[in-house]
Amino acid sequence: MTQADQLSRRERQIMDILYRLGKASAKDVMHNMEDAPSYSSVRTLLGKLVEKGHVDHRESGLKYVYFPLVAREKASRSALGNVVKTFFDDSPYLAVNSLLDMSINDLSDQELDQLKAMIQARKNTQNNN
Repeated sequence: MTQADQLSRRERQIMDILYRLGKASAKDVMHNMEDAPSYSSVRTLLGKLVEKGHVDHRESGLKYVYFPLVAREKASRSALGNVVKTFFDDSPYLAVNSLLDMSINDLSDQELDQLKAMIQARKNTQNNN
């Protein structure tokens, strides 16, 4: 992962807003942020996201409308990989174990069966390679 892939807390907030809205002006972003910084700070953050290649913009009248360039799935994989590396010693096993400890009572029997099927499918794919 390059330094450009790593986002600050505020940049992640903005990306979340852009994914949720699909596209937004700096003012729209600011209105959707908790404890939003100033308008000029939001514009600066959006500019940094453009520089990092996560966001692009187009002119719409007198304002810019920003939209994400990185697919949400790709961004989430990158973020999750960073969390696993940082907090779980780069061990998917430890990360999954922690998630299950947090949410085992919230998972239905059907969801647990689906997880089991996904694990089995991955094992089968690995064995066939």
